[in-house]
Amino acid sequence: MVTSSSAPSYATVLRTPHALRTFGAALLGRLSYGMVPLALLLAIKDATGSYSVAGGAMALFGAASVFLSPARAALIDRYGPRRVLPPMAGLYAAVLGVLTLVTWRPGAPPLALGALAVAAGVCTPPLGPVMRTLWSGLVPDRELLQRAYSLDGVAEELLYVTGPLLVGLIVRAGRPAAGVLAGAVLVFVGALALVSSPAVPRKHASPAPASAGTPAGPRLRLHGIPALRRAVLVTAAVGLCLGALELLVVAFTEQRGQAAAVSWVLAALSAGSAAGGLAYGAVRWNAPSRMRLVVAAAGMGAALMAAGLSPRVYVLAAFVAVAGLFVSPVLTTAYLIADESVDAARRTQAGAWVNTAFNAGASGGTAAVGLLVGRLPLALCFALAAAPALLCAAALVRPRRPRRPRRPRLAGAEARDRVSGA
Repeated sequence: MVTSSSAPSYATVLRTPHALRTFGAALLGRLSYGMVPLALLLAIKDATGSYSVAGGAMALFGAASVFLSPARAALIDRYGPRRVLPPMAGLYAAVLGVLTLVTWRPGAPPLALGALAVAAGVCTPPLGPVMRTLWSGLVPDRELLQRAYSLDGVAEELLYVTGPLLVGLIVRAGRPAAGVLAGAVLVFVGALALVSSPAVPRKHASPAPASAGTPAGPRLRLHGIPALRRAVLVTAAVGLCLGALELLVVAFTEQRGQAAAVSWVLAALSAGSAAGGLAYGAVRWNAPSRMRLVVAAAGMGAALMAAGLSPRVYVLAAFVAVAGLFVSPVLTTAYLIADESVDAARRTQAGAWVNTAFNAGASGGTAAVGLLVGRLPLALCFALAAAPALLCAAALVRPRRPRRPRRPRLAGAEARDRVSGA
């Protein structure tokens, strides 16, 4: 893979007009995504005294948020962020406010909590996909766009580390429900600040109707866009691997009597992902996006498979950090492919499909490996967790056989003469 190190710096991206203001507003709102899941889980558990109710409500919240993400992104593409984001963020913040009131004291009814959790998931504003769409307008140069996506991915990774830490501080000082309220304020203020940026067009152009043979149009169909479909498949496979990894790390550390070390191992994953994302964005790649996606997915899968053979926790942390090096490059490349695969009218939907695939894969991976841990050796569980990424990489790198042209059908006597050899 041929590379060149003479790429522009990350400072060049942030010096782009309106980039820093827009990016800062999006990060402020997206910090809510790192806080709300943990704060809501703790608040519901305290209000009901039941882990099963809390887990069920969070499963409903996650499912509604993840699987309706493309539909919410379609609304953004159709009507524009200025018209859709404020009411969507307002509804989301309002539902979180109601959840704060309901969970402030014990005795909350489980059915009401489940219904409110679903409502919050339905209204979750897609600030990440919107920001990535804005990046493609702020930074039209493809090389700078790679930098912008890498920076965006690393910042998002850090938000998911910072968010739970802030929730911990809030819980120490008060109630978990206060963390839910803080998340509501953050997402509402961040969304309003985002749409007020000059980078967001005031007049949204209506999407042109699709013409024959082109992927244009207001709604995005994966079956008609092979490149995007491959990117979604790979990110889903990577999500499966990472969702399984979290539970496997817990099982590994408990098996060796070092349960407290799980946070350090997962921190190594985040640190590796941040380092890999910054390094990936700093290089000018000559290899095509599809090949970079394959190599990154294969590298992550190989590192996870090797992690299962670790004799000690510190060795596991080292392998997990190596696996993390490939996470941000996979996501960055997938978002670049999504951006290249569709027209400007559907970029938010394309990015949302990548995001949805990753999150859905992570949830599925955790559920699937939960059925295997305790029944199979951990090394085998690690190998099975790595399999989706390796199989996807192998499927994408396999050369395609050229199709043979079909012979035209002959009719009547000419066909009979051809069969008889006349």
